[in-house]
Amino acid sequence: MSIHIVADPANIAPTVLLPGDPLRARHIAQTYLTDVIQYNEIRGMFGFTGYWQGNRVSVQGTGMGMPSFSIYAHELVDSYHAKRLVRVGTCGTMSEQLHLRDILIAQAADSDSGMNENRFGPYHFAPTASFSLLYKAYEQAKAKGLGFAVGNVFTSDQFYDLKGDKKKQIAQSVGTMAVDMETCELYTLAHLKKIESLTLLTVSDSLLSGEQVPPKQRQDSFNAMVELALATLFG
Repeated sequence: MSIHIVADPANIAPTVLLPGDPLRARHIAQTYLTDVIQYNEIRGMFGFTGYWQGNRVSVQGTGMGMPSFSIYAHELVDSYHAKRLVRVGTCGTMSEQLHLRDILIAQAADSDSGMNENRFGPYHFAPTASFSLLYKAYEQAKAKGLGFAVGNVFTSDQFYDLKGDKKKQIAQSVGTMAVDMETCELYTLAHLKKIESLTLLTVSDSLLSGEQVPPKQRQDSFNAMVELALATLFG
């Protein structure tokens, strides 16, 4: 048992989907899983375990940002022996190649966070996805005919950033496609703890045009990403 996830270790599967929003964790469990149990509700950060097509999988909300994400990822691996973590979240596109409702399969993460500088000092670590999961997601997305791209994501520490425009210009200059707030920490921890990891992100808004997917339509786009994640893991 850990501090922020209070569960019997037997109740959490080795494979875990990680949406930021705990209500999305509940939606995934109710929509896609059978024989579901809820193993966590501490701080309202819901966690569930069930079965998808006979495969056991857990879903754990993580909150927003790298510090919150890090807490739940650490505890899932260290206390509950998770072996595969897949983030299913949203992002803002800053690429002409990535449109609203498309899915970004994140191959690597840039960041303005100080977390890795604090960890590694002068060594600049490049956090990347697990290739096996990345490739499977690519193949599944092609087979399903989804709108998607494979590329880098910029993991930002700030949602409201006074230097956001300048950072966006730098990110675009090196081909980074979108911005989120968690992927850099997922990929870093996965390398440190020798587990598999992948981030899939639904494009919910555009940093180029200011367009957003209306709230009522976001769930359908989000569902396509969850189905891609499950097919990647167990297909």
